[in-house]
Amino acid sequence: MSRMRVLTDAEWELIEPFMPSSDGRRGRRFRDHRLVVEGIIYRYRTGIAWRDLPREFGPWQTVWKRHRRFACDGTWDKVLTALLTRADAVGEIDWDVAVDSTVARAHQHATNTTRLAGAPSNYMKQKLEPVDHAIGRSRGGLSTKVHQVCDGKGRPMVVAVGPGQGSDSTMFPYLLGAIRVPRERAGRPRTTPDSVMADKAYSSRGHRALLRGRGITAVIAEPRDQQGHRKRRGSRGGRPPLTDLAKYAKRHVIENSFERFKQWRGLATRYDKLASTYRAAIVLRAVLLWLPALNERR
Repeated sequence: MSRMRVLTDAEWELIEPFMPSSDGRRGRRFRDHRLVVEGIIYRYRTGIAWRDLPREFGPWQTVWKRHRRFACDGTWDKVLTALLTRADAVGEIDWDVAVDSTVARAHQHATNTTRLAGAPSNYMKQKLEPVDHAIGRSRGGLSTKVHQVCDGKGRPMVVAVGPGQGSDSTMFPYLLGAIRVPRERAGRPRTTPDSVMADKAYSSRGHRALLRGRGITAVIAEPRDQQGHRKRRGSRGGRPPLTDLAKYAKRHVIENSFERFKQWRGLATRYDKLASTYRAAIVLRAVLLWLPALNERR
């Protein structure tokens, strides 16, 4: 396969039905969706500037505008939801999910815009642009934190972005609440995984109570400071939380997922000024990670 092409014909057949149509719209008809999508993928895979996009993909302005349109109207979120629905119908989703985050350094081209630092991030409506553009200052400098929920095989189910100094623990309830996989036939969407695997940063009584209340097994290790605090309280400290060590050993699947994300240079380093544009590219990458498994199930 050419380096200019990533999608196979079979994989494109899974995506094409969800591409928006220009029928009934004013102005020119949409340029070939597949060519434009390949251009978007190439740009983020290589990390080049939009203006440097090879001519094979057509005018770079068209590719950029289409990506921006898809970011605003939630096209890639709709595609990912449809693929998750199909994966659930064929039993492909492993519902022992994992939660974690990773930091992407923001390039200077992403930070030369007006932003309100320290403003509250928009946790519930990720398609709307936050006033801080999901850029904050962490140890590595200006950066963006990518929060994710993946299934037990490392395929992304929920993606959110926030400032680099943002708290993982604060995002946990929002990520858990965003799990929603519609049924292919009749029935309510599935919103409850079997278990949640997470590292010590997510350990708290509130999170464990939230999971217990929804009938979800918590696979979260207890940090030493919490262990000491519980022991000092004696019988009032309660019993130590149980952790399935066999399942906790599978927590590496989300690290593997982030590793596959960062194979795209345009995601490992953030070049986009707008958080919604950057997140849309992450969701596109998530779509591509689901396609091979679904293609085998056809």
